[in-house]
Amino acid sequence: MEDTTAPSVTKPIRCIVKLGGAAITCKNELEKINEETVDIVSSQLREAMVTGSSSRKVLGMDWSTRPGKPGISCDADDFEDRNLDSSSFIVVHGAGSFGHFQASKSAVHKGGLNKPLVKAGFVATRISVTTLNLEIVRALAREGIPSIGLSPFSCGWTTSERNMASADLSMVARAINSGFIPVLHGDAVLDDLQGCTILSGDVIIRHLAAYLKPEYVVFLVSFFCDMVSYNHFLDRAL
Repeated sequence: MEDTTAPSVTKPIRCIVKLGGAAITCKNELEKINEETVDIVSSQLREAMVTGSSSRKVLGMDWSTRPGKPGISCDADDFEDRNLDSSSFIVVHGAGSFGHFQASKSAVHKGGLNKPLVKAGFVATRISVTTLNLEIVRALAREGIPSIGLSPFSCGWTTSERNMASADLSMVARAINSGFIPVLHGDAVLDDLQGCTILSGDVIIRHLAAYLKPEYVVFLVSFFCDMVSYNHFLDRAL
């Protein structure tokens, strides 16, 4: 039986956005992000998420260095007396060229943590998918979106025979209530019966939609964006 902690969200969820792995990565190149697409999508999401973003200077929140980029951009004075209110959005992204090789090589999805290869693959898969998650969070943050990466494994999400068994949504709700944009991803998780498996982004977004009931669910799949109402999404997904 599925155990989901029902969260208390102070304002309705406006939209859940699914970034397809094929759209945000170069699937034929191992662990390569499609930076052009990610930058375009991040800019467009800023327009939708951040209040007054179209008429003001972008307040970047990635205050760390990047390979090939000069220095760190941070002007504290820009943040004085600025309202960084953001709409209630959730972003979920697929893995694309991240994680698939590691998971396939070790058959993590079939379970068997008692096998050294599976355990090593579990670790390698999580390193890969969380690396991508960090880069997506950084891209959103550079556009002034107050994004926070949340991993299903770290939040305690588990499966049973690859079906959702437990999903605590409290951290998702707390992040939203605090004005952040949660960014989740497909992940390697523990499974009650087979030891471990892969929890896909599609399962995550269906689960979030069922319990948080957003107004819209938006899919970005290889330059195609499809926005559907919540009820239409459930009809298609279920």
